[in-house]
Amino acid sequence: MPRPISASVFISLLAGFSRVAATSGWHFVQNGTTGLLALEATIVSPTLALLYDLSATRTPLLMGNESAWGALYDLTTNVVTPIQVNSDTFCASGATLSNGSTVSVGGNWIPTLSQGVNGYQGLRIFEPCTSPSGVGCTLYDDPSTLHLTAARWYPSAIRIYDGSLFIAGGSLNFSLFYNEFPENSYEFFPPRDGGVVRPSPFLVRAGKTNMFPRIFSLTDGTIFMVAGNQSIIYNVDTKKETRLPDIPNGVKVSNPFDGSAQLLPLSPPNYIPEVLVCGGSDTDERIAPPELSSQTPASDQCSRIELSPAGIKRGWIVERMPERRILPEMLILPTGQIIIVNGAQTGYSAFSSFLSWIKDPVGNSNADHPNFTPTLYDPLAPVGKRMIKKGLPTTNIARMYHSTATVTPSGQVSCFGHDTAISNCANRNILIAGSNPQVEVNTTVPYPTEFRVEYLNPPYMYLERPVLSRVPAKVAFDAHFTLQVTLPKKAGIFPTIKVALMDLGFSSHAFHSSNRLVYLEATLDRDHKTLHITSPPNNRVYPPGPGYLYVVVADEYVSVGAQIMIGSGASPPVPDQGRRL
Repeated sequence: MPRPISASVFISLLAGFSRVAATSGWHFVQNGTTGLLALEATIVSPTLALLYDLSATRTPLLMGNESAWGALYDLTTNVVTPIQVNSDTFCASGATLSNGSTVSVGGNWIPTLSQGVNGYQGLRIFEPCTSPSGVGCTLYDDPSTLHLTAARWYPSAIRIYDGSLFIAGGSLNFSLFYNEFPENSYEFFPPRDGGVVRPSPFLVRAGKTNMFPRIFSLTDGTIFMVAGNQSIIYNVDTKKETRLPDIPNGVKVSNPFDGSAQLLPLSPPNYIPEVLVCGGSDTDERIAPPELSSQTPASDQCSRIELSPAGIKRGWIVERMPERRILPEMLILPTGQIIIVNGAQTGYSAFSSFLSWIKDPVGNSNADHPNFTPTLYDPLAPVGKRMIKKGLPTTNIARMYHSTATVTPSGQVSCFGHDTAISNCANRNILIAGSNPQVEVNTTVPYPTEFRVEYLNPPYMYLERPVLSRVPAKVAFDAHFTLQVTLPKKAGIFPTIKVALMDLGFSSHAFHSSNRLVYLEATLDRDHKTLHITSPPNNRVYPPGPGYLYVVVADEYVSVGAQIMIGSGASPPVPDQGRRL
């Protein structure tokens, strides 16, 4: 075998690195409809997205004689297949276990409006399914035999180091705007502690704006959390909460003052975690909802913190977006950049109804002035130069409350070399769907129930793409493996190469739970075709479970995502694996 040589790996670590990828060439493509409200969205296979609605929406997609509130969306054909859901998934969360099963967590039930049964303690399991179109795939949802310990509406859930789910917060009853009935506790699935919840002083301190706390599994197995404008690191083994600096300037980022948050890409050798929090509101939570306005400007603030001893001492670094954002979604791209999409520039989360209202809703929406143009954030650029707007496209579809977004494996061929208009390209990279600031279907208000699917395609979708083959189905931690890659002709003989391992996460209410990117050590062989790769060092750097491998060449050409299982694929809890850093 020819001797491997370095391919300039870990480019993301180099100080002063400047990207060569163009920011022009982005495109929105409207392609397909969901048939139901895509209130929550997650990728469950290379070809399928799993979508959930609230059961009261009464959308056109039918399951038998009832409106469906769960469906599988085929990313290759735009065909939607309803699935049977028994409990109400209204404002639930979710994540994927170490064995590849995706779990929906929590929910609600509205008397006289909801179908199905009460979803407050919902635990719905979608096991891995090999059907490319979703035909025959099923969901296990039986609250009488499997359910949460506590009732949780607006909770958050992530996969942690043992492959189980950590579930935080929510409301134990139908809160009207603020969290008037807080479930200020944590629990796990499968259960720990004999199934008893753990009280959280942090969620108490975060106050009435603590629904959908933004939570991340860190590289030492602890958990970083933001709720309101409070932040902590939580040790799941010792149950200790370590208080961190508050988000500056009184900006709150959890529901109903929804900003978003993202764990930035993790790079070897140290995998030092950093968190970025953007948008939200500096409104005082003591103001009663009827005194709030849909015209109140949202925050344009982004706050970033490195979660090392030195970084915590420095505290949050404040940056400014080109626009204000409430209800945004933030997604990591395989290139390591962050795309910020969806939401509004003024107002608040939720919708006005006979139960909850602000003084001047727009139709039923508590927010106004949609953000039609995304913003690209480059974590490697100097402070003040990280926000990129030039070259980003503008849509005409408002994505307000109850909208979703997710990066996909992007399995479609690129438009490279195709004699076709950009708008007709079959590319499907960043799926954007949903928007419904009301309970039931309403197409007469300014921000109506939205069934159209859009794809936001980065420039790499219109270039020749690296082609991967012989990707192993499963690899252990801290293990060496190889795959074959065909490089784009214009990339050169030995271009810079990065291998990105990604958890594509679970989108719900302006937060993408478990979304994660870990760069892997890699060298390109002298044959220009073989990549030698080392998997994550342990199950804390990357919680055990499924992911997608992307190869990024010259920071410009990006492969299709190849599905891979990291770790044993066993059901949780699983033991520590790999080597400790």
